[in-house]
Amino acid sequence: MKIENLKLLLSIHQSGSFAATARDLSLDPSQISRIVSGLEEELGIRLFQRTTRNLHLTEAGEVYLNRLQSILEDLDQAEDDAKTLSQKPVGKLRLTASIAYGHHMILPLLGKFKTLYPKIDLEIVFSDDNLDLVSDRIDVAIRLAPRIQQDLICSKLHDTKYFIVATSAYLTDQREITSPKILSEMNAILFNLPDYQSRWLVKDKTSGIEEIQINGDLILSNAIAIKQAMMDGLGIAMLPDWLIERDIEFGDCQDVLPNHQVTATDFETGAWIIYPSRSFLPAKTRVMIDFLKQELS
Repeated sequence: MKIENLKLLLSIHQSGSFAATARDLSLDPSQISRIVSGLEEELGIRLFQRTTRNLHLTEAGEVYLNRLQSILEDLDQAEDDAKTLSQKPVGKLRLTASIAYGHHMILPLLGKFKTLYPKIDLEIVFSDDNLDLVSDRIDVAIRLAPRIQQDLICSKLHDTKYFIVATSAYLTDQREITSPKILSEMNAILFNLPDYQSRWLVKDKTSGIEEIQINGDLILSNAIAIKQAMMDGLGIAMLPDWLIERDIEFGDCQDVLPNHQVTATDFETGAWIIYPSRSFLPAKTRVMIDFLKQELS
């Protein structure tokens, strides 16, 4: 039983007719009919119920093709795994991440990835919109969120924590921060998302979660712009560790609540790597996922 003939059965089921399959594969419809009849005779079951107008699976055909699709995908995966051992993955790969995370975390890694996999063509889409992986033909996406709720395969790259930061020059002209509530009196640089513009959440080891009302005269659309505005002394800002931690260490800005955990929405959040839910994963996608996990986890 030839694998090409088994794949032909799936093509017929997907196209809905012998004629459509024949056109797609540049075959004669009579040849398609002979192949199907031969398979049905070999299996001893009728796979398709055929009339002059309609074609649909029999009950036995539906059971057989459902199992067959999984088997053929496993065969494709095995072939791809074997090829990966002897040659570099090839093809075009589309990856998306938020603007700030992409520029700060992904861009510095691309040179190393291209050295390892020179035959993979990369198309990187940095956007703060959550692109649809299927309709936008995205192979791999990085999402920043407490959790991923969609029907997608996902794996957490790392946890994320936030800091409320400001420059020393800005803090010099403000009241001493003896309580988180004093932040309400300062100018906050706001992120252009509904949950980030009216209040921040803080907690320490002894007390519960405290909600701090914030006010600001500057709303920006991505974290890189917020960081720059904060560095220019325009106010306080809430920024993630992967973007601001080194600046705090080097003294370029200060953590204004060093004894507190802070967040705008959820204290348990992180960076996730996600890709469409499918059993067959191309080598180009798999090596990108493994690479990002190794570099960022």
